[in-house]
Amino acid sequence: MTMPETLDIAALRSVIRDAKEIAKRYRNLTGKPLGITGEVGEFTAAELMNLRLTGARQPGYDAVAPDGHRIQIKARCVLPESKKSQHLGSIRLKHEWDTVMLILMDGDFEPLEIYEAKRPDIERELTRPGSKARNVRGSLSVSKFKSVALRVWSKPTQLDVLRSKFKAR
Repeated sequence: MTMPETLDIAALRSVIRDAKEIAKRYRNLTGKPLGITGEVGEFTAAELMNLRLTGARQPGYDAVAPDGHRIQIKARCVLPESKKSQHLGSIRLKHEWDTVMLILMDGDFEPLEIYEAKRPDIERELTRPGSKARNVRGSLSVSKFKSVALRVWSKPTQLDVLRSKFKAR
């Protein structure tokens, strides 16, 4: 399998930081999102999970893990006024990918949690009878995705930070 061109995370860091600030200002002025959640989520997941981002328009997956598995990354901002039944964007079964990763972020585009689900678990949910959103559009709710996924990262709590300071002594 030939790996696609990958993007330099370090080179993107300042651009993503600036984009996050502009998106927050835009939402504060208009009450609407700017539409960069996916890109910020991909970058943040790649940085936190040590992934290599693929170039633009790679069908099926957005990043490659150190072990070579191909990851489709989905991102959602969880705002206080967000609907409880948020859905992920389409997950296309016809494309090549091994896992789907969901990064949940706060209103400042800061990561809260990352979940990862394997392809067989996603396929089972998307092909289960009964829902047009699932079966036709390839869309799962955030809660359904979390029920079949494993949490692979979560934002450190204040207690975690204190514990790490004491361990360092």
